[in-house]
Amino acid sequence: MRLGLACLSFLLCALLFFLITYDGGARKIAITFGRDIELKEVSIDLQNLARDGHVQVRKEDAKVNNKLAKKIKGKDHNHMDPELNVFFTPKDLKIGKKMPIYFAQRNASTSPKILPREESDKIPFSSKHLPSLLKFFSFPKHSPQAKAMEYTLKHCEFQAMEGETKFCATSLESLLDSTRQIFGNSCQFSMLSTTHLVNSSVPLQNYTISQVKNMSVPRVIGCHPLPYPYAVFYCHSQQSDTRLFVVMLEGEDGARVKAPAICHMDTSMWNKDHVAFNVLKVEPGTSPVCHFFPPDNLVWVPLPSAL
Repeated sequence: MRLGLACLSFLLCALLFFLITYDGGARKIAITFGRDIELKEVSIDLQNLARDGHVQVRKEDAKVNNKLAKKIKGKDHNHMDPELNVFFTPKDLKIGKKMPIYFAQRNASTSPKILPREESDKIPFSSKHLPSLLKFFSFPKHSPQAKAMEYTLKHCEFQAMEGETKFCATSLESLLDSTRQIFGNSCQFSMLSTTHLVNSSVPLQNYTISQVKNMSVPRVIGCHPLPYPYAVFYCHSQQSDTRLFVVMLEGEDGARVKAPAICHMDTSMWNKDHVAFNVLKVEPGTSPVCHFFPPDNLVWVPLPSAL
């Protein structure tokens, strides 16, 4: 029992450190709501979600995703949006393989603030409350911030797909509690994230794989940040054939990155317009799709296989 509590305390400390770094400092965890809350300009399409690992596209997303697909179709890696250089296939996952990958470092000064549950629970998180939320955050109705909030709220309200468990976490406590519910209350778990071991100022460059570790875990939960005035993570876990790896990569400029990567082995049920198919030039069901997780994503795995 004491060991379990000690592990949980360590996990809390590790996650809090990550989120404080993500957040820009401990002083930002408790905030006063008002005009000082800012949300950077975002375009409401699936580009950010695609690069962040949203490898399933819903029918509700397809219309927007088609706009992105048109940008990519017929273009090679040198001309498409650089942030989409995160997809690959299992045959690429071998030592010595060189490929272009986009790894942007987190910018603490522009990252949204993580709230404690006592603060986030005071704010409605529902699309039906969007008009009052826009007034609360002082965002004009047709502003990019308003569109971003609307997208995030609706995305969190979508029904889970078959075989999928999903939730949106609006606080540190809800993130941990929901993760624990999926893994089981008695299960200990750990967090993985992409880490720059040697920093680089070049987000897109050729990386060479120097080490591949196969993570033998029964289930994986991926959490991706969504645009909102404060930190919101969309987390999901799928009961399908997936494989998790931790990959060591070396950049041309000397950068060293340790990154979790996941391979989805069955893509037969995916929307044919998913951005990954356009990037990799494959059809649904013909090839597994793998992707690296950006540094602002979280990957949860059960212990003891995690570290």
